[in-house]
Amino acid sequence: MWRMTKRFPFPNPANETSARLVAGGVVLISTAFLLTNSTLILLALTYGFAARVAAGPAFSPLALFVTRVVTPKLKFEHKFVPGPPKRFAQTIGLTFAATALALTLLDYSVAAQLVIAALIFAATLESVFAICLGCIAFSYLIKLGAIPESVCESCNDISLRVLA
Repeated sequence: MWRMTKRFPFPNPANETSARLVAGGVVLISTAFLLTNSTLILLALTYGFAARVAAGPAFSPLALFVTRVVTPKLKFEHKFVPGPPKRFAQTIGLTFAATALALTLLDYSVAAQLVIAALIFAATLESVFAICLGCIAFSYLIKLGAIPESVCESCNDISLRVLA
């Protein structure tokens, strides 16, 4: 995986507009799962998160569409934010999606739907209000020393930027 991330690095800085649009796509895909209980939709959602964690938008159909088609057509000033917290947030999304997929495969569909409902809540906050819960958690983990500051030197106090 080291080579893949070296060849296809996660964007740093990351375009917040693109991140918010991808989060909106996650809300739509996740809602489609809640409406259909389709394992294939959940598999696609999980793959998308895994692809974004591993290589940014390089292998994620949703992220490629957003970064190559939608974002370039938006004619306003884009805000750029540190990439490591966004990657961390994608990793949390992957954890939620993979957990829901495992629960679905084990025939615990109500539990899977609850996990996806939580994912929809977080992705909606990101998409609509630019509140990235994963980024906030990342900031706290740096403050607690669980993540070394060297992982994201430009993140000294990302919570101020997230809430601003």
